[in-house]
Amino acid sequence: MDAEGKQKRVIVITGPTATGKTALAAHYAKTNGGEIVSADSMQIYKHMDIGTAKPTEDEKLGVPHHMIDIIPPWEDYSAARYVAEAAQIVDDIQRRGKTSIIVGGTGLYIDSLLSGRIFSPRPESCLRRGLENEYDETGGEAMLQKLNYFDSVSAEKLHPNDKKRIVRAFETYRTSGKPISQHDLETQALPPRYEALKIAITFSDRAELYARIDRRVEIMCSQGLEQEVRTLLEMGVPPAATAMQAIGYKEMVGVISGVLSRDAAIDKIRMESRRYAKRQLTWLRRDDTVNWITWEKTPDIEMAVSQITNYKSQITNHPPSADGTLFTKEGKG
Repeated sequence: MDAEGKQKRVIVITGPTATGKTALAAHYAKTNGGEIVSADSMQIYKHMDIGTAKPTEDEKLGVPHHMIDIIPPWEDYSAARYVAEAAQIVDDIQRRGKTSIIVGGTGLYIDSLLSGRIFSPRPESCLRRGLENEYDETGGEAMLQKLNYFDSVSAEKLHPNDKKRIVRAFETYRTSGKPISQHDLETQALPPRYEALKIAITFSDRAELYARIDRRVEIMCSQGLEQEVRTLLEMGVPPAATAMQAIGYKEMVGVISGVLSRDAAIDKIRMESRRYAKRQLTWLRRDDTVNWITWEKTPDIEMAVSQITNYKSQITNHPPSADGTLFTKEGKG
């Protein structure tokens, strides 16, 4: 919210991988005085250009792009850090009278930024390791019994095998003195940080989307994805680093280490990229406030820019919904 308590409006352009989000966002921003804030969990890393499909200078069309190339590839990053840094940029764009266009396919980043979600404190790594060791030694059932003493709500919901969330519940309590269930309720009660016109892109034919993903993989490999990964390893980036777990990078690490053949790695990149696109669609379809733009064979950028402008004009004087979404709903993708 701004100083007067009014929510600030942003445009979100999202969708599964290889649908043309970058091109559409750049064209819309170019014609509407906007600046782009990337919401891609891998484009934040420097030296990772080919496998993350970062926009080139030509593709940016002279439009400022933010939250790209901001950290080295050996550094970890979190949704909490993304929200803190991206929100500062969005606010600055709006103070300058420009339109903030949030673009990318990392749904957690987008949703967390729009909601203004407050993350519970991150613990010291030694605390996490200690809790993980305790879980491994005593088991999930015993950990849930202990959790029940200070957070019965979470203890009742969690499965004994859900090591990650059980450990996180203990971490939150020990670092903040507050049960994670209480923290989540307080966060959900907060008003959203931004009003959002959400646009998602997809294809009418899933086979066309998958064909575009396959073509993108071929282009990445021909542009030198394997050499990009070799360079990262030579720079000292560990194969286990978060950045190297990105689709395309971990498979090429397998090629370089001799675990995979190049052909097998490329097939796996195609398969994992398709699976990722499917997960992105599932994430988006649960949100009834998304406005879908559906391509046929070829993206029609001019049509889509016009459609977004039309959506925006519909909500200019329209009050937001309770969750801060500018609702204009056109059918699901």
